[in-house]
Amino acid sequence: MTPNDYINIVNQRYQAGNATEHSYRGDLQQLLQTLLPDVDVTNEPKRIDCGAPDYILSRKEIPVGYIEAKDVGVELGAKIHQAQFNRYKAALGNLIITDYLQFHFYKQGQLVASCNIGEISNGKVFANPQNFDAFTNLIQNFAIQITQSIKSPVKLAQMMAAKAKLMADVIHKALDEDDANNTQSELKNQYEAFKTVLIHDISNAAFADIYAQTIAYGMFAARYHDPTLQNFSREEAARLIPQSNPFLRQLFRTVAGYNLDDTDGKRLLWIVEELVQIFLATDVASIMQNFGRATRQQDPVVHFYETFLAEYDPKLRKARGVWYTPEPVVNFIVRAVDDILKIKFNLPQGLGDTSKTTVKVEVQGAGKKAKQKH
Repeated sequence: MTPNDYINIVNQRYQAGNATEHSYRGDLQQLLQTLLPDVDVTNEPKRIDCGAPDYILSRKEIPVGYIEAKDVGVELGAKIHQAQFNRYKAALGNLIITDYLQFHFYKQGQLVASCNIGEISNGKVFANPQNFDAFTNLIQNFAIQITQSIKSPVKLAQMMAAKAKLMADVIHKALDEDDANNTQSELKNQYEAFKTVLIHDISNAAFADIYAQTIAYGMFAARYHDPTLQNFSREEAARLIPQSNPFLRQLFRTVAGYNLDDTDGKRLLWIVEELVQIFLATDVASIMQNFGRATRQQDPVVHFYETFLAEYDPKLRKARGVWYTPEPVVNFIVRAVDDILKIKFNLPQGLGDTSKTTVKVEVQGAGKKAKQKH
C-alpha cells in the first residue's frame, strides 16, 4: 500500500459517513507494514480501555515505538486529550500521535516533527502528495532503535517513574473494569490476596500504586545486582531478586512467567519490556556508586527510592516521610542520643543498656514534667 492508496481508502470510509476511529485502524496498520517490512505493527484495540497506545511497533519482539490514533479530523490539541497525551509523552520515548492524516512525532516527550499527508475539505479527504516522501522518511526513522546510555540517577528515576505511573494507571483501570463487569482476572486475584494478607481496606488505586512501584523498583534492584550488563530481561530480573524477599520474588515470577500471555499480561507486558530497555541502557551499579558518594550513604540503593518517589509522586513521598539522611548526620544523632541516655537518664551503657523499662519510665516522667511547665 502506498500513502496515496491509503488516503484514497481513508477518503472512502470518511465519505460513507458511518466510520469511527476504529474503522481506519487496519488501513494505517497496512500502510505502516508496507513502509516497515522488518517491523511488526500490532494493533491492539483491547488495550484502549486500559490506557495503552493503539499500536506497538516492535522488532524481534522488542518495542521500538508507539502510536496513539484519534478519529479523522479530531483536533489533536484539544484539552480533552491532553491528560492522556501527556501521560504517554512522559512514559514513551518514541511516540506518534495522529488523526490518521496529521502525524506528530515525539522523542523523549518533545515534538520533533510533524507531517500532514491529507486534509479534509468540503466533506472529502484530499491527499498531500508533496509530503509523502517526507512522511516515509519520518516513519522509517521512527522505527530505528537507538540505545542511549543513561548515566544520570535523576534521569533514571524520571524514566522509571514515568513507566510506573503508566503501569499504575493500567492496573487501576483494569481492576475497575473487573468490578464493573463482575469478572475475576489474574490482577483481581492478586489484589484480593494482597487485601486478605496485608492491607484489608486497600483500594484499587492504592493497590495499583504499590504494584507498579514494586515492579519498577524491583527491576531496578535486580539490575543493580546483575553481573552481566550486556543482557537483561524480566526473567533474569526474577532470578536476581534476593531470596530474603519472598513477596517480591513471587510477584516477579508472575511478571516473568506465562501469565503475561493472557489478557492481564498483555496489558502490562509492553510497559515491563519498556523498563527492560531502560535498564539495558543503564549501568545501575556504576550510577549508584556515584550516587552513594554524592549522598554519603553506605546503601545508596535504599536511599535512591527517595529520588524515584520524588519523580513518581512528590505528594506521596511527603505523606510517607521518605527523606534520606546523610550517614554523618545519622551517626551524630546516634552519638547524641547515646550521650543523653548516659548523662540524663543515668544509663552507663547508653543505647546498649538493656534497662528498657527504666528508659521508658524516665522518658514518660520527663514528658509529664514538660507538660506541667507548659
